[in-house]
Amino acid sequence: MKLEAPQGFVVAEECRKAAWQSGYRRTFGQQDGWARYSSTTARGDIHLGAAGPDGPWFLALDHPGVIAELGLTSAGIPGPGHARYTFSTLRDLYVLLARVYALARSLPDAPLQTFVAKTKDLPRSTEAERLVVQRVGQDIFREGLLAYWGGRCPLTGITDPALLRASHIKPWARCASDAERLDVHNGLLLSALWDAAFDRGLVTFEDDGTPRLSRSLSSQALTALAWSEPLPLTAQHRAWVIWHRENIFEAAMPDQAAGLRASTE
Repeated sequence: MKLEAPQGFVVAEECRKAAWQSGYRRTFGQQDGWARYSSTTARGDIHLGAAGPDGPWFLALDHPGVIAELGLTSAGIPGPGHARYTFSTLRDLYVLLARVYALARSLPDAPLQTFVAKTKDLPRSTEAERLVVQRVGQDIFREGLLAYWGGRCPLTGITDPALLRASHIKPWARCASDAERLDVHNGLLLSALWDAAFDRGLVTFEDDGTPRLSRSLSSQALTALAWSEPLPLTAQHRAWVIWHRENIFEAAMPDQAAGLRASTE
């Protein structure tokens, strides 16, 4: 299907609004019916176009990490970028653009690059100084996970920021490098109770994202650890989750398990 080229007023305005409302507010003009936009807070460019004022609408992406994460089949139309997608309605386009922006803010290593920039001049000689650096990294990691997971615990649907925790799959202290510590695939955005259980090795996850619960948990704890849908894990997540199953799950000290059980009885 051919794009309207050059874009007429209606198509140009709708593309501009879709880009602007999705966080892509830098414009670079048109070529062959594709309007190019970028963001100061997300990596990669997007290109938008349409066959006409009533659609269908088209999106082209050049961010390999985002394309891989979306896992969608590229439409068979020529154009810029590495993948192109077709939408019958503007609503469908807006939904995917929101996801694209969230992913582009965290992939492939945006938290790491932010951390390097913010801490390059911070001293690390004393334990107190190293703790300051660690706190900066953990705050950046949390922001990356909030963006990646859309501010929502994927297990429970909870969106209250005060009840969400940035859970490292492989703990910060056991990571071999800052690249591991700041990798958004080495993290889950969990509600506070799930985070506590996950951190202590009382729950873990199968490769398909369904929870595996420790036999040491009380019936009250099992009831409280309710979930509505499995985690949507990527291949990168699964590598970290396998590590968690083998090194953290049910490796908690007996008093830790007893403590969680007591708190729910």
